[in-house]
Amino acid sequence: MVVVMFYTVETDGGAAPPATGEWPALEERLSAILAKYAARSDTAAVRFALASPSRGWRWEWAAWGAAEQYFIASITKLYVTALIMQLRSEGKLDVHAPAAEYLDPAVVAGIHVLNGVDSSGRVTVEELLAHTSGIADYFEQRRRDGSTQIGDALRKDFSWTLEDVLRSTRDDLSPRFAPSTPGKAFYSDTNFQLLGAVIEVVTGGSYEDALRSRILAPLGLDDTYPFTLETVDRYDSVATMLHGARSVAIPKAMASVRADGGIVSTARDGIVFLEAFMTGGLFPAAYLDEMQRRWTPIFRPLEYGVGVMRFALPRYYTLFSKVAPMVGHSGASGAVLYYVPALDLYVSGTVNQIKKRSLSYNALTRLVMACQAAWRG
Repeated sequence: MVVVMFYTVETDGGAAPPATGEWPALEERLSAILAKYAARSDTAAVRFALASPSRGWRWEWAAWGAAEQYFIASITKLYVTALIMQLRSEGKLDVHAPAAEYLDPAVVAGIHVLNGVDSSGRVTVEELLAHTSGIADYFEQRRRDGSTQIGDALRKDFSWTLEDVLRSTRDDLSPRFAPSTPGKAFYSDTNFQLLGAVIEVVTGGSYEDALRSRILAPLGLDDTYPFTLETVDRYDSVATMLHGARSVAIPKAMASVRADGGIVSTARDGIVFLEAFMTGGLFPAAYLDEMQRRWTPIFRPLEYGVGVMRFALPRYYTLFSKVAPMVGHSGASGAVLYYVPALDLYVSGTVNQIKKRSLSYNALTRLVMACQAAWRG
């Protein structure tokens, strides 16, 4: 059980309240930054938590009335990565082995056929984790008719299964490159649907059961849970997501993404999880060196390692102010969860905006720059 204490500020989005923590000027600045985001018409239920363990500092901010729980979307991939690395450490899984060694042949058959070459059986677990498999992305990649899964769901909510994902990937989409093509990475939610299936085969239970027993319960993440068809009635208790200016209601879709994006959590729980992830609390810390040995661009300025994302801003993005690189993950729901090694700073939170994905990164960058200025003088 991990117990942490946060100093919490709640505001209606107006003037920042006076800070009373150890870093009052910094906390006032952070409150002012977040109040501006909360006041925007294209954000919802803005909520963030920050922590610097070496400084003994933990702080949380929430717009007035903001729901505590929110969809973390693709930050879920960090949890899946942790599960894979746990199974590796127990000798139950080899990340360098083909995923086909763990899955029914029917699952991987035809999943990667490019220019007449079928690489389906040789895609490794590590290539799935690193998005270097080249496998098509069932969720946002355009199908042959120009449609996308996410676009269809936003128009009318519906559910799908792993079998639906695999069928769409085989029949309606094309791989982007051969597995492990040098310098190539393609972000694919299909990769993590397959990793969820690997976890189920290796553990002999559901991915959700593995998540609860191996991560949520040991870390005491009582406010974090996998959103499934059995929990769709809780959708309205989770922070509302916006797509532009309109709110979206997609409970069936959120219950279907599972291992590629189906977790509900809180800013506070996010900090606890990422601290454990980055310090060996979930799997051997030595694995982190391997996972961060090579970074490959996916969406600049985002890069991917093995199961982790890096946000490294060029100076021209910030008027030539240097911002320390961050390691963690983001989610299409408007959620971010990052660790800044140079500052020993964890940042967890959401703006709950699907369409304008730069918003959460803008907020994240401003928060990190404020801490950087306060601690480096």
